[in-house]
Amino acid sequence: MTDIRTLEHDTLAAIAAANDEASLDAVRIAALGKAGSVSGLLKSLGGMAPDERKEQGPLINGLRDRVSAAMALRKQALTDAALNARLASERIDVSLPVREGPEACGRLHPISQVIDEITAIFGDMGFSIAEGPDVETDDLNFTKLNFPEGHPAREMHDTFFFAPDKGGKRKLLRTHTSPVQVRTMLAQQPPIRVICPGRTYRCDSDQTHTPMFHQVEGLVIDKGSHMGHLKWILQEFCKAFFEVRDVTMRFRPSFFPFTEPSVEVDIQCSRKGGEIRFGEGEDWLEILGCGMVHPNVLRNVGIDPDVYQGFAWGMGIDRIAMLKYGMPDLRPFFEADVRWLQHYGFRPLDFPTLAGGLSV
Repeated sequence: MTDIRTLEHDTLAAIAAANDEASLDAVRIAALGKAGSVSGLLKSLGGMAPDERKEQGPLINGLRDRVSAAMALRKQALTDAALNARLASERIDVSLPVREGPEACGRLHPISQVIDEITAIFGDMGFSIAEGPDVETDDLNFTKLNFPEGHPAREMHDTFFFAPDKGGKRKLLRTHTSPVQVRTMLAQQPPIRVICPGRTYRCDSDQTHTPMFHQVEGLVIDKGSHMGHLKWILQEFCKAFFEVRDVTMRFRPSFFPFTEPSVEVDIQCSRKGGEIRFGEGEDWLEILGCGMVHPNVLRNVGIDPDVYQGFAWGMGIDRIAMLKYGMPDLRPFFEADVRWLQHYGFRPLDFPTLAGGLSV
């Protein structure tokens, strides 16, 4: 009896002294394992006389039960203590402002935002998006667009040419996205209704010009296309893009090799206080060029100008971004200044839609 009480006292003391689950498990093995002290007593019951077994059995089984119960309680206490310690170390003060993650801190470049806005507007009108390579041939960039030999736009001072190949032909960085229109007309049969956004390159650099800039051009080829359709598309685009109820536009005769007749488009605006506002005022601002596709261009791509006609337009994405969002200088667009991007950039998950707003 004395040995059982002593063993129980020592075992319960060891259980109470265990300060983690590993040490508690060591006590369990020492007491209740196959070679444990309590397990040894249980095994000794088989060798006792019946009367002795009747006396010692309840005592030894009671010892086992009390040790097991103490083990379970201590294990639960250690588990709760570990959980409370972890909760205390991972506690968050909800009264502090939440730090923004990368998806919230990042900003979409104004050029990307404006391209998305343009796509939303013309996509609602039923236009598809066409793309092409930045490196083009002289034939697609100039010849098929009715640029005659010797035209100033072909000269080195205006165009980035590559070194001649073995055949003496030089490729170039496209000076406009019009080659995408040519590629589209060569690959598709009318009717055609596409917009062509992308990078373009010219030898020019100042406050409103950079050697690499962005353009979007539109093209419609059909049997009944006319200038009235063109005017309506441009008016609806300007109203949606600049987010005004009405715009007044002025079409002035001009010249482009690939359109006939050709016009430049001005939009009425106000410059009061050094800020440009559309839909009001008495000033005018040129925003794009357009016209009916020249019959020679249609012939060059295998379209019969006696059956089909079309119209095209082009505008600088960087320029209309500056006009809409009040950016005074074009050069910071390409300087990768994070401070400028934080100021003028847009949240990446706020997709522009005509229903929800373009510049939300």
